[in-house]
Amino acid sequence: MEVRDALRARYSARAFLDTPVSEETIRAILADAARAPSGGNLQPWLVNVVTGKARRAVIDAVQAKIAADPFGDEHPFPVYPEKLWEPYRSRRFDLGEQMYAAIGIPRENKPARLAHLMRNLDFFGAPMGLIFSLDRKMNPNQWAHLGMFMLAVSLAAQDRGLATCMQEAWTRFSETLRVALKLPEDRIVYCGMALGFADTDAPINQWRSERADVDEFAKFEGFGKP
Repeated sequence: MEVRDALRARYSARAFLDTPVSEETIRAILADAARAPSGGNLQPWLVNVVTGKARRAVIDAVQAKIAADPFGDEHPFPVYPEKLWEPYRSRRFDLGEQMYAAIGIPRENKPARLAHLMRNLDFFGAPMGLIFSLDRKMNPNQWAHLGMFMLAVSLAAQDRGLATCMQEAWTRFSETLRVALKLPEDRIVYCGMALGFADTDAPINQWRSERADVDEFAKFEGFGKP
């Protein structure tokens, strides 16, 4: 698969088949992704790959946390800035409206919307869950490197006919996940990723989010001029 094809084919799958993915395949994906850029070659990322009972243990730990503290938030900073401004506010709002429309959940059906949101916390049914963390002492540069690595994972998976969904929903349970995965205290969990074979018949997987035109986010200077 050409890189441009993988980029255009990649999407956030939110419904998966229960078809297992071999450890050999996951190892190959991670080995390819490890070629992602990393300033100073720090390679600051750590990935916990969970399936089977280990996957279930992660889900159960988070569900227990929700039961004990439904409104708790363990992450040291919010996923989104407070009081989003334009054009970001409209992009986020439109994304939600389009996604729920694609699966037939109207705005007034709050319980159904919440139920769909909570499916994040079982990896949308994917048999594989990846949890990404890094050392708490790392600075924003290394967080950027982690993001590059995560994109590389998703593209390497796409190349093998697999689908992914990067999931910031797990961010809220950073400390619970750290404990459940027996990570040392110097690790901070960023987010998760669902990985597996997409259920292509699911309506949610037939919808695609919109992207801004290049001219909205890029400026071209010096072209066609002496």
